[in-house]
Amino acid sequence: MVTDFHTHIVPPGLIRDREIWLGRDATFRELFSDPRARLATAEDLIAAMDDDGVDRSVVMGYGWTDIELARLCNNYIADSVRSHPDRLIGFGSVNPAWGDKAARELERCSQLGLKGLGELHPDTQGFDLGDVDTMRSILEVVDRYELVITTHSSEPVGHLYQGKGQTTPAVLMRFIENARTYPKVKIICAHWGGGLPFYALMPEVKEALSSVWFDTAASPFLYDAEVFKTVSSIVDADRVLLGSDYPLIRFGRLARHVEAAGLEVGDFSTEGPA
Repeated sequence: MVTDFHTHIVPPGLIRDREIWLGRDATFRELFSDPRARLATAEDLIAAMDDDGVDRSVVMGYGWTDIELARLCNNYIADSVRSHPDRLIGFGSVNPAWGDKAARELERCSQLGLKGLGELHPDTQGFDLGDVDTMRSILEVVDRYELVITTHSSEPVGHLYQGKGQTTPAVLMRFIENARTYPKVKIICAHWGGGLPFYALMPEVKEALSSVWFDTAASPFLYDAEVFKTVSSIVDADRVLLGSDYPLIRFGRLARHVEAAGLEVGDFSTEGPA
């Protein structure tokens, strides 16, 4: 079983009306103001999965700021999962800054059959991931319905890129510590957690990461291939989830990145935080 734990799909109408949403949603504008930035539908993803030998994918929206756009995309993801139940696992998008509206929309996502929340983009969504009060109602819903949270993560050093943001390991650790109050909450820190796994060499950090996984989204743009061996030696390969960040890159390119480290796709988790 080959699983891509980090992919994005959007409704065809969003691609058609791209210019409209550039003016309405801050996250959409940050990520897709460049006309070369790719958007993909569920059918595009399924075709890419077939080409790259991927059995199933976790599909999610982005951290939308416009609640109408979030609902539109959440409905589309739920419909796509129903159309491809053996291939797709869906996550819904909300903005914690919406307060009670965010909690209600996340509950609706769960009722639609979605299994997680993500991908959060705290910088463009305008909320503090590490603030207890901001995240409380979201964590309560996630805990109640046993959902998974995927959040964007940012490296505190290195090159700049569109959408990088400031969700650094320090911010992630505040969030992770706060979330430990909720025993059923499981967290995926995207993009190798902005380097957070390296701090697991500190015993107190490793202990705090007991309900945290790290995905490899966009890895070829961020790290040398040795990152796979290095992180796996610190936090264990079962905590590393292979995710491409499709349509930014294809899973086939990620697989070649894994192979460049002398490893195989099968060396990493296929189940994740199930």
